[in-house]
Amino acid sequence: MISAGDFRNGVTFELDSQVYKVVEFQHVKPGKGAAFVRTKLKNVITGAVLERTFNPTEKVQEAQIDRKEMQYLYNDGETYYFMDNETYEQLPLSKDELGDTLNYLLDNMNIKVLSYKGKVFGVEPPMFVELEVTYTEPGFKGDTSTGASKPATLETGYVVNVPLFVEIGNKVRIDTRTGEYMERV
Repeated sequence: MISAGDFRNGVTFELDSQVYKVVEFQHVKPGKGAAFVRTKLKNVITGAVLERTFNPTEKVQEAQIDRKEMQYLYNDGETYYFMDNETYEQLPLSKDELGDTLNYLLDNMNIKVLSYKGKVFGVEPPMFVELEVTYTEPGFKGDTSTGASKPATLETGYVVNVPLFVEIGNKVRIDTRTGEYMERV
């Protein structure tokens, strides 16, 4: 059991015989009245989003989510194929099931496939990935104001803002939780 006061982003739990993942949470302590936890929840099976408030002492059953490491092999346009590192079985997943992970997916990359009672509902890429810049405008000399950035297209097709000194061919580290540039490698 987990109390609503312990909710954090990514926590999964059972509620009304459904499994939900906390997308956003906010602990609210109004001047009058009791404190409460305002949440935005996503049903991991159907993808439906629900907003709900909880009493911080309210308890819910934590869901047992299986995380299995798999290797990305290839795609045939709409379907992406992953291989179980232990049994070598292949698992096909659609673009919808992958979501934002497509922005960071490279051949032979290991990711975690998330499932609940045998039904796959998502994937978790590594926390940081290193991707090559395939296109960006050149930075201009003298254009060095603090925090200046420019868009860059990465080898996966993902566009991210990078500092002016990053050029085509550079490898950059991206934080997959936020989708932001971290550093040049």
